[in-house]
Amino acid sequence: MRAVLQVFENYQKARVNFVQTVAELATRPQNIEALQNAGVMQLLRPLLLDNVPSIQQSAALALGRLANYNDELAEAVVSNEILPQLVYSLAEQNRFYKKAAAFVLRAVAKHSPQLAQAVVDSGALDALVGCMEEFDPGVKEAAAWALGYIARHNGELAQTVVDAGAVPLLVLCVQEPELTLKRIAASALSDICKHSPELAQAVVDAGAVAYLAPLIQSPDGKLKRQVCACLAQIAKHSVDLAEVVVEAEVFPKILNLLKDMDVYVRKNAATAIREVAKHTPELAQLIVNAGGVGAMVDYVAEARGNARLPGIMTLGYISAFSETLALAVIVSKAIPPLVNAVVTEPEDHLKSAACWSLGQIGRHSPDHAKALADANVFPKLLAVLLHDSSSEDLKTKAKRALKSVIQKCVHLPALEPLLHDAPENILKYAVHQFAKVLPHDVAARRSFVTSGGLQKVLELQPEPGSKLADFVNAIKEVYPPEIVDYYSPNYSKQLLDMLDPNATGE
Repeated sequence: MRAVLQVFENYQKARVNFVQTVAELATRPQNIEALQNAGVMQLLRPLLLDNVPSIQQSAALALGRLANYNDELAEAVVSNEILPQLVYSLAEQNRFYKKAAAFVLRAVAKHSPQLAQAVVDSGALDALVGCMEEFDPGVKEAAAWALGYIARHNGELAQTVVDAGAVPLLVLCVQEPELTLKRIAASALSDICKHSPELAQAVVDAGAVAYLAPLIQSPDGKLKRQVCACLAQIAKHSVDLAEVVVEAEVFPKILNLLKDMDVYVRKNAATAIREVAKHTPELAQLIVNAGGVGAMVDYVAEARGNARLPGIMTLGYISAFSETLALAVIVSKAIPPLVNAVVTEPEDHLKSAACWSLGQIGRHSPDHAKALADANVFPKLLAVLLHDSSSEDLKTKAKRALKSVIQKCVHLPALEPLLHDAPENILKYAVHQFAKVLPHDVAARRSFVTSGGLQKVLELQPEPGSKLADFVNAIKEVYPPEIVDYYSPNYSKQLLDMLDPNATGE
């Protein structure tokens, strides 16, 4: 009898040893290919239904680590029909196994919409939502994580997660005391909200914002990251949704996060503020009243790289709405950090955003344009417009910004350098400003001559009948013919010709 039992004990020990060793080997990327080639999937599959619970858990853990590694292994989990077994076990087994099984589902779903759909098709959603009602926070966490990974791919998958009844349970998880559970629930809600106004509305209707908003004051950096990201994903869709976020009294508290220790908290907070600011003048004004512009200017001055983008765009959105709002941005000293971004950021899309924001600030009135001129913005915009390596989008944004600000600029000394360097599509706007201002300003007419501006304009050779030719002619008309002749390019030649007797017919 003993000899018979010994055989079974040895077999059980061998199985335990096998799954534990495979689970350990699967933690190191260099082992994955060898495990795959050895047919590890087919060997682990029956062990998921083993009569020893610890073997089931280790088998699930090993499968999760393999599936997590790449989409090919995740597809092998699907093709070996392992998902239905996991889903069946999720409803039946103990909490340790549930965590391991939810980990496998998450590891498969994360790679692509197709693999996430395979997880949904296996009936996993109801089982995962069932796990969200468990007492153990570790099980809830694993299930919430898997649901978030399914929802993040596209709106259809996110809708299936909503339809399965996950949202109210995720909102309950946000209220739980465990930090990691709060983080993962906030992240999953964010992954649902991001796709469409309807999905964001489903999260709002479940009362999520009232529980998320106070967490921006949490001491935990990772939680603040997820909460700010989720508020941004809600606010971005519409005015109504942005107002829901504002009504939860996130201002001015969220502005403090722009100074947070954690770079991702700062960036996500800036993104949430941008998603509110972009909708209406009233929401932009609310941010200004809360002291948001000064805080955002400091943020743009300190941040570098992609983290700068939401700050740069927020200043542009606020300025776009009205003269008054743009003036608030100028007074808060926003122009120097935006110019710095145009000049120093290596990525073209950041330069583009800074050009766009500068254009929004300067396009309202002569005073706004002068603020840009005084900060020496025109040469900087011109430099990125003319640079060979600038992307088409950057050139377009720089050109539009120059055009819109030049058309408001009556501070002529700032426009003069453009006469020397600008291409014709920008030059015509600068010359037009001279044509508008010079007839009414004696001092400007005098300084335009002494600075060499008039000479430069007369050296231009515009197409007859073009707008530029009309503007040059308008400038000529405000000066006496003698002065126009004197500064014309051929004048010295004409004088010399008069000295030449042959030329005069003598």
